[in-house]
Amino acid sequence: MNFSNPLNLFKGVYSMILLIFSIVIIMGLIATSQTNLSADVHPALAYVLIWIAIGWLTMVEGGQASLVGLAPVNAELYRDSHPIAYKCTKITNKGDNLDRYLLGRQFMVVIMVFTVNMSGGPLGDAELWGFPSWLSGIFLQSGLAMILFTCNVGQLNTQVNASLCMLDYIDTYFGLFTLWVSMAIEFSGLLHSSYLVQMLVAALAGQTIESNEDPRTFGQNIFFFGRCIVSLALLIGCFAVTLEALFKDQTTMWEGVPAWVAVVVFFFLMSVVGMLEGMQIAFFAVAKLPVSERGDSIWAKKTTELLFRGEGNNLPGFMIGRQLCVVSCMFFVARVTSVDIGPGEENIFGVPDALQEIFNTGLLGALITTICASISWQLVASAFPYAFLSNPITYILLRLCLVLESTGLCGAAWVIAAIHKNIAGFQRDEVYIGTGEERAKGEMGDDTAHVPVGPGHMAKLPGFADNAPKSLKKLLKQDPHVAVYISSQIDQMETGKSGETFKE
Repeated sequence: MNFSNPLNLFKGVYSMILLIFSIVIIMGLIATSQTNLSADVHPALAYVLIWIAIGWLTMVEGGQASLVGLAPVNAELYRDSHPIAYKCTKITNKGDNLDRYLLGRQFMVVIMVFTVNMSGGPLGDAELWGFPSWLSGIFLQSGLAMILFTCNVGQLNTQVNASLCMLDYIDTYFGLFTLWVSMAIEFSGLLHSSYLVQMLVAALAGQTIESNEDPRTFGQNIFFFGRCIVSLALLIGCFAVTLEALFKDQTTMWEGVPAWVAVVVFFFLMSVVGMLEGMQIAFFAVAKLPVSERGDSIWAKKTTELLFRGEGNNLPGFMIGRQLCVVSCMFFVARVTSVDIGPGEENIFGVPDALQEIFNTGLLGALITTICASISWQLVASAFPYAFLSNPITYILLRLCLVLESTGLCGAAWVIAAIHKNIAGFQRDEVYIGTGEERAKGEMGDDTAHVPVGPGHMAKLPGFADNAPKSLKKLLKQDPHVAVYISSQIDQMETGKSGETFKE
């Protein structure tokens, strides 16, 4: 964001004021034991957990931008200058590890958001320092304070820096540790039912899932599908417990809300999160395609015309507004799904107290949200991007996200990012490894052969790679320089330099 622009400067200042006010409110709620964790356990624990969760969320979000962005880059170029970043990418660039990391990382995001909500989310009847009812309604009951805190501090500011300074951002043991945790979550099998969705999506698309690893052996198949079955059973169990709690009014849902309304809200919010998750995949899938190939339906044309209008600023604008929408929905889902057994009430399904305590943590809602409202929709969008573009709901949500971004509520993220960048001494990646064209000229060009793309994968490359003829796809895999060449030509066309000749 260019703060020399008076409007951007105004947005940054007023957003920072709102953010500081929101943080003060949240800390005040914890101090007065008016959040779930501070009321049930102790304010000290709530203080510790909320800052650990928000701090870890910064690395989870920034780490994704770094590791996905660095995937095609020759790791030998930064082996000496960024040894820890080198260790990270050597892990994610091996086999299908990038897919595994993205799967585990998605669960970490949801867990962190749920933890922030549990630690700092206000109770239904929370009041603070004699605030008038209208002010409490805006910042407390609506969850605005929590949304601003999470988006600006925990997510967007790190994405800004990590998208431009990938090497410096991930070159820490904190980043390496976060990567290992994500991989461990995937290995545990908790999310393996997502792979069943992946297989179904690929089958419906009439394509096979491409892998960078050898076919699994008989023993590996038993281990893999065994975890898939256990994960599916856990997911079904999570739904059973959550729906039972909703119908018995045993969640942290606001008092007075009928059970059937809570159930409807639960599935509606899950669908909205899913649409927003799938939309970003669909938008990136067609970002590099000619206008004529972005869909024939009236809604696809309206959506892409709005998205790529002018200089294309609506795409990053959507990503910011989308973040606000997703986090808002996740906070409400966390409230709807967090089990709350009152004194004297029987445990759900009569389970032992120890198991009931696990239910109360919100872990069940986090698992449901990760698989059913996030990963599954991304996988569907990777296989059927045009179906998302042709949906009128996509156009409506795009409009909503752009309106939210235009309010400047997330302007504070740019301020925090600028402060963080200066303190940490981050530099753009080009300082260390040069541009894509410079790497190609030095015969150290980017290699996209190992990056997972196409139906069944959550990572996306420019659309030409997905929609190219099979012969060209094969050539792209055999000779990475072809991908570099095509990508450079697309960039030249977009910047008005298509007349220039690419030189080796």
